[in-house]
Amino acid sequence: MSWLQIKTLVPPSQAAQVEDWLMQAGACAITLTDAKDEPVFEPIRGTTPLWSSTQILGLYDGKLEASRLIQQLENQWHNTFPTLPPPQIQFEILEDKDWIREWMDSFQPLPMGPRLWVVPSWQTPPDPQAVNLLLDPGLAFGTGTHPTTALCLQWLDAQSLEGKQLLDYGCGSGILAIAGLLLGAEKAWGVDLDPQALQASHNNARLNQINVERFPVCYPEQCPAMSCDILVANILAGPLIDLAPSLAQKLKPGGQLALSGILEHQAQAVMEAYQPWFELDDVAQQQEWVRISGRRNHTEV
Repeated sequence: MSWLQIKTLVPPSQAAQVEDWLMQAGACAITLTDAKDEPVFEPIRGTTPLWSSTQILGLYDGKLEASRLIQQLENQWHNTFPTLPPPQIQFEILEDKDWIREWMDSFQPLPMGPRLWVVPSWQTPPDPQAVNLLLDPGLAFGTGTHPTTALCLQWLDAQSLEGKQLLDYGCGSGILAIAGLLLGAEKAWGVDLDPQALQASHNNARLNQINVERFPVCYPEQCPAMSCDILVANILAGPLIDLAPSLAQKLKPGGQLALSGILEHQAQAVMEAYQPWFELDDVAQQQEWVRISGRRNHTEV
């Protein structure tokens, strides 16, 4: 079947209303994107900022009459915002595609250091002798393609992990914990708020023939008291700052820490939050993202 795609540009103050209208008109999917390629950094808590010009895409059954839908949207705009000129509304017909197959074709094996490769589960490892992490991320974050994940994987590849205990806080697809286990860690814990992340972590552990006893996963409130050797957390700067005392408590003296999900301009604030308990390394950076790492000192939390 074919699809009808409706596209318009609106100011952020009208975006939510237009989104509602498109949904009421029977949209199968709605996408909001940045029309001017402006970065929106981590928001202030409790806010959901949008860009100065927001592109809204609505996807409909291709049998729907485009002119009738556009006229309906223009009437709704005039009735709701009578003093504002209506946005230009465009449409196009999209031929049906196997979108899952297109995404699968775009996700290729990635080297993450001298030892480690991240390999989609449907691909053949380029180097059979390497440490090959097979991955099917499902609906969870973490494929190695994003700089924050790559920074953490590269850091893990450079560590001596044999026999170590590891905690992956915000485990997503489980990629960091599984990488640690394949690189020699004895046991890893995965912690995440999202049930889909915990399920994806379970699935990816099975793909890599990792016994469930070596990789238990849980919600944050269920995370057991521990004193681990390695802790990785690839989430966001705000939560990382809030979690600093709690994460410091989960690492033994001499234990090693790697944090990411941090933009360059946020690095100083995150470092200040962790400095009471850690001797920090130089910051590593890819694009606008950074990784902060260090070693736990003997200071009590």
